Amino acid sequence: MGGRKTVSGYRPPAPAPASFVDWPQDFGTRFTVFVDTEEEFDWGAPLRRDARGTGHMAAMPAAHARFADHGVPLLWLIDYPIVTCPRSVWILGQLIGDGRSSIGTQLHPWVNPPLDEEVCVRNSFTGNLPAELELRKLTVLTDAIASAFGARPIAYRAGRYGVGPNTLAALVALGYRIDTSMRSAYDYSSEDGPDFSAIPNHAFRTGPDRAIVELPLTTVFTGHLRNGGAALYRRLGKLPRGRGAASRLKLLSRVALTPEDMPLEEALEAVRVAVGEGVKLLNFSFHSPSIEPGHTPYVRDAADLAAFWRWWDAVFAELARLGVAPASLGEIIDAACGAAPTSASATGAGGL
Repeated sequence: MGGRKTVSGYRPPAPAPASFVDWPQDFGTRFTVFVDTEEEFDWGAPLRRDARGTGHMAAMPAAHARFADHGVPLLWLIDYPIVTCPRSVWILGQLIGDGRSSIGTQLHPWVNPPLDEEVCVRNSFTGNLPAELELRKLTVLTDAIASAFGARPIAYRAGRYGVGPNTLAALVALGYRIDTSMRSAYDYSSEDGPDFSAIPNHAFRTGPDRAIVELPLTTVFTGHLRNGGAALYRRLGKLPRGRGAASRLKLLSRVALTPEDMPLEEALEAVRVAVGEGVKLLNFSFHSPSIEPGHTPYVRDAADLAAFWRWWDAVFAELARLGVAPASLGEIIDAACGAAPTSASATGAGGL
């Protein structure tokens, strides 16, 4: 996979310009929505193996309908508690019947067999595990998804964005073609996680034989000093309240494309900046438990949920105004890698 491992975490290298995906002209500028489809747990407490609730999935059909009303397909990246919940599998099986939404993989190691490692912050980043254990966990999850949905998944995200030096080789070995574990301009090294400071917003080819297309989660710097980017943002983090002051003064804000803790006006500006900078695929994301109040710090009550949906409505309106259309996983693969297979996975688990 390249990059370097340090005592504070793994740092993937900046991709070479030659590795950037050269999108076809008729692809235009597009966007996609990833859903980290996972169990419910207390975000403020230590991780636990027995926190496996999936009750919020009953609200997923109504949530899916809201996106469908805008013509937006979803890519559900599901983890082990979801795929081993029969009701969740049945619900998702019905929803991918829309012909454009699809199923991918998300690995939370602390609830994914084999449960051989200590539950701790460092081990919550799957890429920190021994290569053999990471591969075994990923194999168990991949096989479970294939069994549940009748097709092997080909899109992956490491839970907590916990990609490591052995991850991409494991993905290639299991037939994956897309990774979306890298969160552009974010640094988790203070928790022994990866540092994505060198990762841009543009899709690129990576891994053994460049067999994986990396779709980084889009992060945009806005404000008068936005050209300072990740380096300036890092320096501001060393000053007391430096980042908050810079944001309030409209000097520099780091904006991820998610309704979770990202103010609407800043998100709209980030969309405009990304399109203006020539990003051809804008990648949005949210956590599945946020569709029901009380499961995440982002949606605590009915008022938060209403704001969550207002955020999406406004963002979709702005994307439409800018001529940015939604893309399914199959359309992305077709544009990035050539014609998609015509197997059962075209509208199912792999989305290809």
